[in-house]
Amino acid sequence: MLHGGNPVQHKLYMEIEEGKQVLRYIAKRILMMLPILFGITVIVFTLMYITPGDPAYAILGENATPEQVMEIHKEYGLDDPYLIRLGRYFAGVLQGDFGTSYKTGRPVFTEIMDRYPNTLKLALLSTLLGVVIGVAAGIIAAVKQYSIFDRVGTIISLFGVSAPSFWVAMVLVLLFSVKLKILPATGTYGPQYWILPVFTLGLQASTSIMRMTRSSMLEVIRQDYIRTSRAKGQSEWKTIMHHAFKNAQVPIVTIIGIRICGFLAGAVLVETVFAIPGLGKYIIDSVNFKDYPVVQGGVLWIGLNCIVINLLVDIVYCFIDPRIKSMYSNKKKAAAVGTGGASNG
Repeated sequence: MLHGGNPVQHKLYMEIEEGKQVLRYIAKRILMMLPILFGITVIVFTLMYITPGDPAYAILGENATPEQVMEIHKEYGLDDPYLIRLGRYFAGVLQGDFGTSYKTGRPVFTEIMDRYPNTLKLALLSTLLGVVIGVAAGIIAAVKQYSIFDRVGTIISLFGVSAPSFWVAMVLVLLFSVKLKILPATGTYGPQYWILPVFTLGLQASTSIMRMTRSSMLEVIRQDYIRTSRAKGQSEWKTIMHHAFKNAQVPIVTIIGIRICGFLAGAVLVETVFAIPGLGKYIIDSVNFKDYPVVQGGVLWIGLNCIVINLLVDIVYCFIDPRIKSMYSNKKKAAAVGTGGASNG
């Protein structure tokens, strides 16, 4: 339908249809989030439920009397059946209430929000550093395959992937804080305090991003259209960045999303070494204290963040790879045609 043959109206119509395709794609992904969140909540709650130990003794101490323990059980409903406690927890989560910390008596969501910005800042800055280094190094390594740069980059990437983050963190502290005394070792009191922890995780991110960028670029630059671009006399820079890199972005965006999720959930060792009051360290401390509402709320919050990040990655796919939108719209068209054919039959 060309709307009277007017090119402007036709272009507007196509843009509206494209927007509808994107919205349908996003809606489908959001609906897929709900059962995942439900599963995370049930699994975490069940694990905390069957974990040995009594939170009452963590709250009152090992010398608590049976009467005091019974009072704590009654106050927090610890003696209620599993399904009742699970239902009560679900009802609270749906209202934005993650429970109350056994240790501090404060709402769990408030405790999480006090520490979450530090973890988010660490994860995003580290991933950004990894993207800058990893993408550039991966492109050069792919274009200059088997060169000295490629071999050195491969060795460094293997080191970065295999070296434990806490070991790298301690080496950096010994070198830059203890020996050279040019960077602070612990705390979050200014920009200079973030340099070492961000570089520690950024090194890990850059190695995995470099490896993915290199492999993806190598697959693309061997395609026929890259040889055609070079045969037409286009500059090497335009051929690599406009044609090759543009079509190699999907795996790179995927690994970036994975890295952010990994840092949100697994930065606890770096947070511990550099004394960063982050969410990972808080959850580990709560496990030791048997502060179950904090553990449940923290894991659920991290899971929600990872789901949202995956949703954002899926949305980015729509813009860097139009085939995803066309595949989804083609399915809709095929379903409509099949329905029409069935009704006509």
